[in-house]
Amino acid sequence: MPSTLTYPGVYIEEIPSGVRTITGVATSITAFIGRALRGKVNDPVRIQSFADYERAFGGLWEESTMSYAVQQYFLNGGTDAVIVRVHLGGILAEITLPGGGGDLVLEAASEGAWGNELHAIVDYNTKNTNDQSLFNLTIVETEPGTDVARFTETFRNVSSDDTSPRWITNVLKEDSQLVRVKGTAPDVRPDPAAEPGLPANGAGFNGNPLDDATILGSELGKTGLYALQKTDLFNLLCIPPRDRDNDIDAGTRDAAAAYCARRRAMFIVDAPMSWQSVDDAVQELDALMTREKNAALFFPRIRLKDPLKDNRLEEFAPCGAVAGIFARTDTNRGVWKAPAGTEATLRGVRELSVKMTDGENGRLNPLGVNCLRTFPVYGHVVWGSRTLEGADALASEWKYVPVRRLALFLEESLYRGTQWVVFEPNDEPLWAQIRLNIGAFMHNLFRQGAFQGAAPKEAYFVKCDKETTTQNDINLGIVNIVVGFAPLKPAEFVIIKIQQMAGQVTA
Repeated sequence: MPSTLTYPGVYIEEIPSGVRTITGVATSITAFIGRALRGKVNDPVRIQSFADYERAFGGLWEESTMSYAVQQYFLNGGTDAVIVRVHLGGILAEITLPGGGGDLVLEAASEGAWGNELHAIVDYNTKNTNDQSLFNLTIVETEPGTDVARFTETFRNVSSDDTSPRWITNVLKEDSQLVRVKGTAPDVRPDPAAEPGLPANGAGFNGNPLDDATILGSELGKTGLYALQKTDLFNLLCIPPRDRDNDIDAGTRDAAAAYCARRRAMFIVDAPMSWQSVDDAVQELDALMTREKNAALFFPRIRLKDPLKDNRLEEFAPCGAVAGIFARTDTNRGVWKAPAGTEATLRGVRELSVKMTDGENGRLNPLGVNCLRTFPVYGHVVWGSRTLEGADALASEWKYVPVRRLALFLEESLYRGTQWVVFEPNDEPLWAQIRLNIGAFMHNLFRQGAFQGAAPKEAYFVKCDKETTTQNDINLGIVNIVVGFAPLKPAEFVIIKIQQMAGQVTA
């Protein structure tokens, strides 16, 4: 009721309904880790198209397996990605602008040979020609090997005075995509430099081919794989091969799968380059990595036209294309639908590195290896949806990818959607609110067809009462919520029984 009743009359009070809507999280944000031509290093960048990738990271690059994986991801239906660029020994290009008070040294915004194409132009046509600290700075990035401008940035009325709101160091740090001030800027403006401008020093270097230590990075320093600590959410993880000739090793795969388990994500594992036959896969599977319920393996590799090699067919790891199919299936059918079958067509793929028969497929499927197959009419498709714990011998409850991904979706959504519960009075009114809100969320999924059962009581339950939370739990500040669901298992084996009618006896 109102806190103070001081005068006769009518008082209006709004009473909370207790309804706190739980919103399902995204299911197919895909993280990629690898080399790129340019862009932020060890700092996740969210993109929504391959055009975004081209702007931020330079597009396709022959030495970047990640660039091809990202392209294939968006080609196959992906819509949301997180990119982590790493490099091994990359160097920043620099431009030196001489001046009476010392040299103003600019460095490229990120490591790589791309910075060697930068030029700087300086003039004094400012708003106040009497102000000896003001100047205009233009940075031009040219097409490699030409004088044709690819991208231009102009910063007018910047100042060499560090007390000015237009101080050159701050302006470039906040507004430039091309350069930063290296060290401390001199307090005197640089000398004029006319077109085509002062060139970079040519020291920009893309770095050496990656090793596994660089890809893994440091959890303490939040680099490599652990740079994903800086992003709020991702659902799928792709780590393409280190380069066209070298896969990541078993230790990196194990670390990636373990990290995905912590972040409630799935790791899409590429078959090694050495697997050139079904026999290779069977014999070398146990050495690949530790079997994890948050990882799924896909074999064989795929062949596509490479636009950087006159559209000749080249072999690529399938993780990017498969992640795109995961995203496409989530959008069209829901996370509870297996991202496999005749609808899971691999777009852009011209061939598979290994063409399998049904019998060969039958050797790998019971081992938890998801096969890519070619069928008449349907073309190249994903023909398996098991986790690495999906081997028949393991008899795991997390045998199937859609079951595992649905559980991860529920866990993440309920984790985020019940934060309001913390520090609320731990008694029946709270428990009733919890049952109401989680029940509404689960019922909505039931209506969408996410669970088994003809009625809600057959599909899910939400329990939060005196049985789940005892007085001792209450004393310890604990509230226990039990949520159960009946998952839909994919129809992996379809059996059609045909019986011959021996004849009908009519009355």
